[in-house]
Amino acid sequence: MWKKLEQHISNSRSNRWYRYFAIFCRISLAVAFAISGWVKISGERFAAGLPSNHPLGHYFDALLDTGFYYTFIGIGQVVVAILLLIPRTTLLGAIAAFPIMINIFVLTYSVRFEGTRIVTFMLLANFFLLVWDLQRLKAIVSNKELHAKPEHSPTNKFPYIFFSLVLLTLATVIGVNQIMYDIRPGNSMEECTNGCLDSAAPQASKQFCDCIYKRGYNLRTCLDQFEKAKAIELGVEGVK
Repeated sequence: MWKKLEQHISNSRSNRWYRYFAIFCRISLAVAFAISGWVKISGERFAAGLPSNHPLGHYFDALLDTGFYYTFIGIGQVVVAILLLIPRTTLLGAIAAFPIMINIFVLTYSVRFEGTRIVTFMLLANFFLLVWDLQRLKAIVSNKELHAKPEHSPTNKFPYIFFSLVLLTLATVIGVNQIMYDIRPGNSMEECTNGCLDSAAPQASKQFCDCIYKRGYNLRTCLDQFEKAKAIELGVEGVK
C-alpha cells in the first residue's frame, strides 16, 4: 500500500491540476503566515477586532505583553512564509509550518473560536504539502540518499475524484464544527447573543454571553455556569 501511495503521488506530480492545487496551498499558507507575522513584528495586537474578554482575546493580550518574544514569533512566521513561496525551500517551509499549525489548531478548538474551520483548512493544506513532497520528506526522515525517479509525461486530465474528496472534506469540517459544541462565545457580544435564539436553553445561553463579555470570566468558569443554568432551565421547562 505504501509503494502504491508513493507511485500515485509520483504520478500526480506530473498532473497540471495537482500542481496548481499545490501552488494554491503554498500561496494561501504563505499569505496567512506573512500577514500574521507582520502584525506581530509591527507590535500590533493580532485580531484587533476581537474583544479582550473573549477567551482568545485574553490570550492575544497576554501574548502582546511578552515584548520581544511576540516579535520573535512574528519573524519566525514571516520566515516560514518566505520558505513556502520559494520552490526549492517549500518542503522546509511546510515542515516548519506544521507544528505551528497544530498549535494554532488545538488553541482555536480549545477556546471554541469561530475561526476553527479556516484553521482546519490551513492545517489540511499544510499536510497536503508534506505529502506532495513525500519522496524528499522520506529521504530526510530516513536519512537516506535521495534518488531521482523518472519523470512521467505531463498530463492535463482533471482529477475529479481528488477534488470531489477535497470538497467533501471541506463540507465535513464545516458540518462537524457546526454541531460539535453546545455553545460558542462567538467573536463579539452581539454574535454570541444572536446564537442564543436557536439554543435549547436561551436564558442559560444569554447568561453565558454575559459571563464572557460583561463579567470577563474565563471560558471554563462560564461553561460550568452555563451547564448548571441549562440544567435548571430545561428542568423547569420539563415540569411545565
